[in-house]
Amino acid sequence: MQHPALSPIGTTASAQFAERIGFAQLTRQAFEGVDLHPLRDQLVARISEGTAQAGEGLDLSLIAQLLGEKQAGLAIQAEVLTFHRLFRSPCAVEKPRLRVLALAAAIDMGGNTPIEFLLEDSDIELLTLYVIDGVGLPEQLPDHDVAIVVASDSEECREALAVIERAAPRWPRPLLNRPNLIANLDRDKLYRLISGIAGLDIPATVGATRAQLTDLSNGRIACAEIVGELRYPMIVRPRGTHAGVGLAKIDDAGALAAYLAEREEQEFFVARFVDYVSPDGLYRKYRLAMVDGKPYACHMAIADRWDIWYLNAYMAFNVEKRAEEAVFMLDFDHAFAARHKAALDEMSRRVGLDYFIVDCAENQQGELLVFEADNTAVVHNMDSPAVFPYKPPQMRKIFAAFTAMLSRHAEAGAGSAS
Repeated sequence: MQHPALSPIGTTASAQFAERIGFAQLTRQAFEGVDLHPLRDQLVARISEGTAQAGEGLDLSLIAQLLGEKQAGLAIQAEVLTFHRLFRSPCAVEKPRLRVLALAAAIDMGGNTPIEFLLEDSDIELLTLYVIDGVGLPEQLPDHDVAIVVASDSEECREALAVIERAAPRWPRPLLNRPNLIANLDRDKLYRLISGIAGLDIPATVGATRAQLTDLSNGRIACAEIVGELRYPMIVRPRGTHAGVGLAKIDDAGALAAYLAEREEQEFFVARFVDYVSPDGLYRKYRLAMVDGKPYACHMAIADRWDIWYLNAYMAFNVEKRAEEAVFMLDFDHAFAARHKAALDEMSRRVGLDYFIVDCAENQQGELLVFEADNTAVVHNMDSPAVFPYKPPQMRKIFAAFTAMLSRHAEAGAGSAS
């Protein structure tokens, strides 16, 4: 007789899920400029009347966040998740070929892998189960063929990841993106994990308190007392922020003092600045999707500034930049991926996740310069095919690789169970 702690977790086909419009459809509407206020008002009215379903409540939470009302959206989400935690996203077919269970945390809209984009137009059914602090997993999981953890490495997700990790050895189906591996993606942990790989450059990223940085700005300590390789210019950002919030290049002690005077945070990340400018004076930043150990090009941003995001590179307004991005995608396998094959292979092996995203560049020595890796960056097919005709085929290539990975694991799980 198996010990209860070692016995598999049960599943049930009768789990009650709530239908929702979903992340992909609502985000696409916002991206295309659709006014979401009428839908928001309609859902608010249904909630006021007491006729709204749980899925509509979760959709309202997302709409509020898309409209810039983050705190209101999170409050709605918290309320919904007190009474319902399992949701079904729209599926392109009536009889799905595969059932995927995504394990999410109660966090803002950017805190879980936007897996709906990866499964759009596929024959795969997606159920999302929110793992809530203090509540944990249900006694019987909804039946599924393969599960994947979509919660991020952020502080808000730590308890959810811990709950899933404790249950992982008893999981009844293949479980992808294990929580203990996701935890390694935090900026300081990632550096320790992948530093020393030949052909790969990743600056030491370490935590620093406001007190330490104040002492540094006043000359009471030296850069090397925070981390040996640190020097001016350096990169500083508040701990826990993403998308460039609070990110700054600090050239000297005076600039650091001025930066701290404008920030209220108490914890920061610091790293040496790497000037990765190309000979033509432009910076090039790449996003790669690592799927089942293989890299795929997601985008290439080109700008005259080091702090690039795809949106601030204004690729849509420059035909020459888009032409270069198109060539990057077309030649990726035998150009960029081939140049960095050894580094990418070893990074993927050390990270160990089935799916993750890498934001990177090439330094002036031609090495792969890694900025960050995470499992929640958006990979989508929302860009206009008229402006970016080369993107839809590339995105479909990524989506096909992702669904093939899910199928492979599901089949292996079915085989081992039989």
